[in-house]
Amino acid sequence: MPLFRSLDEQAEAKARPRRRGLRNTKRTGSCWRTHGDDTVLSLTRLCLFSLADNMKDLWVKDYADNYLDHYSFRYIMGPFNLLPGELVEELTCLLSTRKQLSQAALHLLLVPHLRGLSLERCPGLVTPALCAHIVARCQGLRSLDLSGAQQLPPKFLCETISSLPALRWLSLAGMPCDKSVIQTVACCCRLLQHLDVSCCHLLSPAALLFLCGVVFSPSSSSSVLSSSLSLTSSPLPLSSLLALDIGFGEQEGDSTMAAAYLLLSLPCLERVALEGLGPACRLIEQREFSQADEFAVREGVSRLHVVWRKRMLRQGTENWMKMREGESAGSGDEKEEVESPFSEGCGCDTEDDWPFSLKIETEGEKQDLSQSGLILQLRDVKGVTCESLGSLGNLCPGLNSISMNIEQQEDIVGRRLGMLLTTDLRTWSGQLRSLSFIYSGPVVDLLPAMQVAGCSLISLTLNGVKTSPHTPLLELIRVCPRLRDLLISAEPPLTPQYETNNDLQNGQDLPQLPNLRSLKLR
Repeated sequence: MPLFRSLDEQAEAKARPRRRGLRNTKRTGSCWRTHGDDTVLSLTRLCLFSLADNMKDLWVKDYADNYLDHYSFRYIMGPFNLLPGELVEELTCLLSTRKQLSQAALHLLLVPHLRGLSLERCPGLVTPALCAHIVARCQGLRSLDLSGAQQLPPKFLCETISSLPALRWLSLAGMPCDKSVIQTVACCCRLLQHLDVSCCHLLSPAALLFLCGVVFSPSSSSSVLSSSLSLTSSPLPLSSLLALDIGFGEQEGDSTMAAAYLLLSLPCLERVALEGLGPACRLIEQREFSQADEFAVREGVSRLHVVWRKRMLRQGTENWMKMREGESAGSGDEKEEVESPFSEGCGCDTEDDWPFSLKIETEGEKQDLSQSGLILQLRDVKGVTCESLGSLGNLCPGLNSISMNIEQQEDIVGRRLGMLLTTDLRTWSGQLRSLSFIYSGPVVDLLPAMQVAGCSLISLTLNGVKTSPHTPLLELIRVCPRLRDLLISAEPPLTPQYETNNDLQNGQDLPQLPNLRSLKLR
């Protein structure tokens, strides 16, 4: 049994510079990744490398030869039961990264105290039989990633999810996930905080409404549930929902309407990637709820203005409670239990009874909202467009990460586009940490916006931009001095670019990025 790493790993380690001091490790997903260039690994890490080197020729070989095709064990008493769950998780990730994870190895590593399992790198191993083993042995799983597993039918996926009620983190990206799977998630995973169903082409936008805890009317076609499932009236505590590139709805605007319902019904959302997110924000900000009436009738859900009213009542109650707590803390008096005037059934049925000037929009009329405007707690959004940034700024003042797709339009190009972006991004000036553009126009159009938002950025991505001999890439980099990650995927200039400035050739006027860790130019 080799005690240290293999020769190729030792050679790779020698090629890296050494640093003194302790390593800082950070858990990301199901792996423990090392930040730093030091080559002296911990004894625990060395032991895991040794385990990985011996898995195939020792433990996996013995199990595959003597037990795999002959018996079906509900529980295996083996050497990995003695390891803490975090180390088993890290070993699984290490084998997966090396492409050494097999069906037999997974059988040995599915221990009862495992809390996280990621099979994203080996989706071919995900079968109904394996899911049965996961359900039988790992009832306490909190994190599960089955992304890309195409051969698992929705029926078996529902059976697996319904048996793992402790899940907090679930990724089903790229799987044959349909409405029944979302129903199962909403009913059985009541602690779920992260859900990724991106690229699930069998999933319609309206199916995501089950996550909101909405009660469907008996006449709705979307309300047909299996006899073993029943929806609660409370939404899931989701803080992250990723659902880009999912299936189409019955009508073109379904994605916008579904996004509006999700934004209003899931109060804990901080990270969102949704089709129709931008138009949904504009609809909510302008309170054009009548646009969703047809969608509500067809899907058998409450009208959007009713959902908005409940959200405003909830926000008013929370603000009132915070104000009461602040007053009690300031005066030093004991807290008194006083019923919130925003609570449903409190008798404040008219606007005159409410302590704040909050006016509810009724059908057919619009009234101004004075003191109690709707504020969404979003921090990270993906899938927005340039036209919706204004509404997004009014609803989400706390954003620190934006990914937008800027489509070239005849009436919005060049300097005008730069001015619009500059005005809208000024809302988050000094607080944006990550910014991503998908834009097929010249880089110079984005420079004014970067001069406003670049001072606080640590991550910048430019996809599809056009370059030329006069592209101000250096100016773009200069206004982002704190960058750690920079990705530019651009069309090359049609003519070669030659540098004639002697100061630039000597490096005296080049921008400096002392914190840069990742640079990709395509």
